[in-house]
Amino acid sequence: MNAALPAFLTEFFWDCDFSTLTFSEQPDFIIRRLLQAGNWEAITWLRAELGDAALRQWLEQHNGAGLQPRQLRLWEVVLDLPHARVSHWIRATASQPWEGRLAR
Repeated sequence: MNAALPAFLTEFFWDCDFSTLTFSEQPDFIIRRLLQAGNWEAITWLRAELGDAALRQWLEQHNGAGLQPRQLRLWEVVLDLPHARVSHWIRATASQPWEGRLAR
């Protein structure tokens, strides 16, 4: 995972120097960005790179990583995340005034 990211991911990292991003040095940033904004191709790549077990573990370690409720419910189903835990993440997001504006 030290190699450069595939070029098709460039559009998701428009605000940084894409050529300096590596999965080994910025895994949290890359995973979070792709989960939040990635298209089908980006998500497929991420799942192939990490594997679903590691992605599940990452989401659990990051308490849902600030994803929107719809995104969290999708990953709940895809990765077989515990419903109660995902619901907790959604409630926590809604309790933050800035993030909660999208959860209504």
